[in-house]
Amino acid sequence: MAQVDTAATGQAGAGRQDTGSGTWRSDIHRTILLGFQPGPWKRGPVLAALALLLGLLMLLHAKVPNRAGNLGSLVETFLPWFGLFIPVLLAGALWRRSISAVAALLLPVTVWLNLFGGLLSDKSHPDGDLTVASHNVGADNPDPVGTARDLAASGADVLALEEVAQQARGTYEKELATAYPYHTVQGTVGLWSKLPLSDTRPVDTEMDYGPLADTKPADVKMAYNRALRTTVATDRGPLAVYVAHLGSARVTAAGFWTDSRDRGARALGKAIAAERNERVVLLGDLNGTMDDRAFADITSRLRSAQDAAGDGFGFSWPATFPVVRIDQILVRGVKPESSWSLPATGSDHLPVAAGISW
Repeated sequence: MAQVDTAATGQAGAGRQDTGSGTWRSDIHRTILLGFQPGPWKRGPVLAALALLLGLLMLLHAKVPNRAGNLGSLVETFLPWFGLFIPVLLAGALWRRSISAVAALLLPVTVWLNLFGGLLSDKSHPDGDLTVASHNVGADNPDPVGTARDLAASGADVLALEEVAQQARGTYEKELATAYPYHTVQGTVGLWSKLPLSDTRPVDTEMDYGPLADTKPADVKMAYNRALRTTVATDRGPLAVYVAHLGSARVTAAGFWTDSRDRGARALGKAIAAERNERVVLLGDLNGTMDDRAFADITSRLRSAQDAAGDGFGFSWPATFPVVRIDQILVRGVKPESSWSLPATGSDHLPVAAGISW
């Protein structure tokens, strides 16, 4: 029988034990390192926090204060565009493989869809008893003749124009006379109609403000009056129509400047609140979106035709690449059947139109 070298065998066994011990220690070391590496739920904490902040900002936009540079109104003006941050954050979450960030994105997605999801579908209907349209034709419009002809060809029964420059007024009156036998111009706003008008008067939107406002003669104020009210005689009864061009809103170094616009919105809201006719249409360039809290006195009494019966957001300004809807058609006592934007003219605004019924 062969003899076994016990010394050699012992050394070999010891070697195998050392090898096993080293492998075991390596496994433990790797496990510890993996334990300290961020898992799918721990990755991307900054992305998750940004997603939650985005959702809370949209959800609580009405709580953003206006004390510092009208920040709240600025946020609400561009509120739909906050949705663009969602795919950006989603891309970051997928790149980081962060489950927590993806889960956090459910909040802004839900809030955005709740606010604007209804605008993603076409809610228009072909029916309508009356077609109304509104257009800020632009004081610097290089082609008022072409603009007037395009608007006449739109087929609108009632057509409101804002920012009618004195030198262009005669052009609009001449070019629209055939299609619209009835019209009124009050300062820089006007209404052209296929139906008779009555009880027409200017509406004071407080463009003059301060101690000297009441000292100006009536004819001076009328030259730059920016709102009117009239009654359109329809087959279904009288329709009160307001046309308005509120003051400008501008982003400046000091913030979002909206002083004259906000005064006008409050004054217009009071006029509409005092309106006795149950059927009302407001047409005009309000220089703001209806998400802006500054228009609460108006939106509490009138509803947007675009929101009720439009297709999409209906952005109207600037005409070359519209990013906001500041040209509005708002109604009370009638049903919006459709709402749309008309093709661009020589103005920096797009015309907007709506079909309404009783």
